[in-house]
Amino acid sequence: MTQERLAVGAEVGDGVDSAGAGPSSRAGDASDLPGVGTTRLRPTQPGKAEARPENGGATKKFEAPHRLEKETFLTHVAGVTLLSFWRTSSWVMGHLPAGPTYRVGSWLAMIGYGASPQRRRWLRANFGHVLGVSPKDKAAGRLARAAYRNYARYVMELMRLPWLKPDKVDQLLEVKSLERFLEIYRASKGVVLVAAHLGNNEAAAAGFAKHGLEINVVGDDSSYRELYELFERQRESWGVKMISWRNLRGVYGALRRHEGLVLLVDWGYREDGIPVKMFGSWTTLPAGPAILAAKHGSTIVPFSINRLPDGTFRAAADDPIHVASSSPADLARATQEIATALEGHIAPAPEQWYIFKPIWPETDAEAAALEERHAAAMAAETAEAGDGGGGADPSEGGASNPRRRKGR
Repeated sequence: MTQERLAVGAEVGDGVDSAGAGPSSRAGDASDLPGVGTTRLRPTQPGKAEARPENGGATKKFEAPHRLEKETFLTHVAGVTLLSFWRTSSWVMGHLPAGPTYRVGSWLAMIGYGASPQRRRWLRANFGHVLGVSPKDKAAGRLARAAYRNYARYVMELMRLPWLKPDKVDQLLEVKSLERFLEIYRASKGVVLVAAHLGNNEAAAAGFAKHGLEINVVGDDSSYRELYELFERQRESWGVKMISWRNLRGVYGALRRHEGLVLLVDWGYREDGIPVKMFGSWTTLPAGPAILAAKHGSTIVPFSINRLPDGTFRAAADDPIHVASSSPADLARATQEIATALEGHIAPAPEQWYIFKPIWPETDAEAAALEERHAAAMAAETAEAGDGGGGADPSEGGASNPRRRKGR
């Protein structure tokens, strides 16, 4: 493989986002893991240029907004200030009643929503795809506002978490079908746990670790190191191990030891990901989970964490996804299964999905290019097979996929 980027998209809420509004929805973008190749599912016909949208209408290619090229005096001061603010806010949140705190946080979230026109546009576009309506539809707007309020609650829950008694932390997570998940975990050569920014993944980390599972999370320590170290210590107190995004040996080592590796895969649309269909439209997901699973013979397990009315969380794991090989078609099929699982996680409670970047491309030309790349990957397998038996079309996964997910 060429020395290109691996689009893993490993995120767990480290650092601070570009607006400084709380834990970042992007922590440790493993698309920048050094020294690892990625399989690009693009047309490779000789003499044919890649199908790309016109620059004027193409969706922006997103990188980590908070990542710093190097530490400076000013960024160090910003990090220390942010750490002080977080610790103070955490102490206050941890000693106030939960109900009134969340109500005030909801009001503040609406102020932030009104002051963020670009995020409003992205959220409404995302929820338009989920609902199958125009981004200008009132239903898309209602979901966008609800997602903003849920994100504010997640931040406050994260601030309160260190002040909860251990028995309270243990009661946060209701693990559905845990026995089945433990069977998968113990029988696999490492487990790549993939999820969306849904509910509260910190509760999942604490809950999985308490059941004796070896869980590793890739984190981005390139920005606001002081806050990163605070989260690192907090997670390690639950038994969750952090791996720096630069530490490729650590990522591979976790799977070689047959442990769990948590990756959040919905950071935002990137044209160099693997084409998939989600909620009926073409987009991309990172290639990393499928590549890692194929390389190490590991199992991919999509999981979700949903907030319940009483403030606790329910974890549910889908059936395992096995990646037969690192061929473009097998990677496409596995990644489509991940996309289908994400649909099943998001659809029951879309207001709990907080993602502040566009998940789908903005132009028809970009969507057409993704469909062409997908067709090229499947056609290549058919040509190699020589008998037209290249396997099922992964674009048929979608929400109507007859594949049933146990444990939900």
